[in-house]
Amino acid sequence: MSFGPDGWGYSLLAATGVTVAVAVCGFLVGAMLGCLGAAASFSRFRALRSAADIYTTLLRGIPDLLVIYLFYFGSSSLISSVGALFGAEGFVGAPAFLTGALAIGVVSGAYQMQVFRGAVLALPKGEIEAGRAYGMPPLLLFRRIVLPQAARFAIPGVGNVWQLVLKESALISVIGLVELMRQAQIGAGSTRQPFSFYLTAGVLYLLIAFVSGRGFKLAEQRAMRGIRRAV
Repeated sequence: MSFGPDGWGYSLLAATGVTVAVAVCGFLVGAMLGCLGAAASFSRFRALRSAADIYTTLLRGIPDLLVIYLFYFGSSSLISSVGALFGAEGFVGAPAFLTGALAIGVVSGAYQMQVFRGAVLALPKGEIEAGRAYGMPPLLLFRRIVLPQAARFAIPGVGNVWQLVLKESALISVIGLVELMRQAQIGAGSTRQPFSFYLTAGVLYLLIAFVSGRGFKLAEQRAMRGIRRAV
């Protein structure tokens, strides 16, 4: 575990950076999909509401590992088919980082959609009705009344989804991405010291979760300043 020429310290730190990067990318993709899904769930069009309901039901019901496999092998098959049209032969694998981030994002989007939807439903209806009575257009009503308050209520739930995304990032090792879990497996196999490497990986995951959890906690406290809470 040293940082010398024969140590694995730098490799584990680099893999930790990959884990954080893929988790952040997947989380941001999920946030965008969650916002779109939440907006669709409040739409006056039944087709959009049904599509949002189907999306969150399917993605929360299918195992995350299966989603990653479907994204990776589905996109790889598509790339291979396109390559064959230009004379390429054999199987062409999709980029593991991009595929994994998209897969995690699609899954987390289903959970974030429910978080955002619940945050909107928690808003006092009187304020929204007052904005409509004042003549605010829908976009202005959303920007000035709905978004600031919904974001305040959504922070705790979004923080929980981030913790899930962080743990799900370990599953991307199955498609070849050398993130923290995969690097721990490589180190354990090379040195035959599995306990040390997996314990170190566990400590690094806990460290990331602790730091990010504190960040969400501070964001929640800042967002709730001036708001009286029931005791």
